[in-house]
Amino acid sequence: MSEQKETLIVGGGCFWCTDAVFSSLDGVESVEPGYAGGRTEHPTYEEICQGGTGHIEVVRVTFDPSRIQAEQLLEVFFASHDPTSRDRQGNDVGEQYRSVIFYASEAQHVAALAVRDRLQAEGLTDGVPIVTEILPAPVFWPAESEHDDYFARNPWQGYCQFVIAPKVSAMRKKFARLQRSE
Repeated sequence: MSEQKETLIVGGGCFWCTDAVFSSLDGVESVEPGYAGGRTEHPTYEEICQGGTGHIEVVRVTFDPSRIQAEQLLEVFFASHDPTSRDRQGNDVGEQYRSVIFYASEAQHVAALAVRDRLQAEGLTDGVPIVTEILPAPVFWPAESEHDDYFARNPWQGYCQFVIAPKVSAMRKKFARLQRSE
């Protein structure tokens, strides 16, 4: 395994969904739910849900770039949520659910812009502008431990069955070539 690791922080709605989508990708070493981009230190889930802190539910993806490239992770990210919706993903509404890419390097910044622009030009969003914010990585605040691997630990919970499971299934099918062999 490569000694080189990179991290990329993305927010595309509920972090339970985003965690579940990225966790099965080959080359992804860890996915950690958390909060970023806000005005307060050490935010809690309850504070985030109430709004007003400016934080976004995100995941910090640690990956091996010799096995999966940032561009591939970004393609999965854009396909796994609605990047044209501001402050909303499905029934999840609020600033904490906005679409964002927090890049950790200039190479990731260039990749994020290139993938966004290519997908927009290819018609991914049927001509609707992509509103995903692309910003330098701020402080990442890890979420409470009960949010770690939420989908894997709670597969029979209603939200998991009706929202996360169909999304994960669709992404595993669409990106079969990137899935970890079990």
